[in-house]
Amino acid sequence: MAQTLERVLPFSKQLLEKAVNSGDVVIDATAGNGYDTLFLAELVGQTGHVYSFDVQEEAMTSTKAKLNEEHINHVTLIHDGHQHVLNYVKQPISAAIFNLGYLPGSDQSITTHGETTWKAVTDMLGLLKKNGIIILVIYHGHDEGKLERHYLEQCFETLDPKTTQVLTYQFINRKTAPFIVAIEKLH
Repeated sequence: MAQTLERVLPFSKQLLEKAVNSGDVVIDATAGNGYDTLFLAELVGQTGHVYSFDVQEEAMTSTKAKLNEEHINHVTLIHDGHQHVLNYVKQPISAAIFNLGYLPGSDQSITTHGETTWKAVTDMLGLLKKNGIIILVIYHGHDEGKLERHYLEQCFETLDPKTTQVLTYQFINRKTAPFIVAIEKLH
């Protein structure tokens, strides 16, 4: 029998499918192994565009290989931190996704950090269209992930409920399982 409750990653994709249309501009704030970049590229189609960020060359190489396999060319890979988003993206976006923590299978000392993630989120909120969404998949089963989670939770509480709504989706009986924070722009 299938689970009734959706796991975290499939749920994040459902949210993206609701917010993103063909022709939209979107951001993968943490390219990682390229799966979200590829998914977003399929959602926006040939007339849309994806900006995909990562600080690790290994992530850029993996993502580029996946895009080349699928003959996708409407993605800009940016070997830089997501906190520099405004240096690269000027047009309105309909969605962004973050997978926080470290690149699976790589150096676990290279992680995302609350301060730079929050800067990226607030900058992206300025680019986000009405009813657009920013999704953060928060992996907090490691020391830096715990710090980042605590920092971001305090920041999320400061968002104005008149202009945004913030959803947490998590399994509360699995203490270290990743969870989602989704921010929808209302105005």
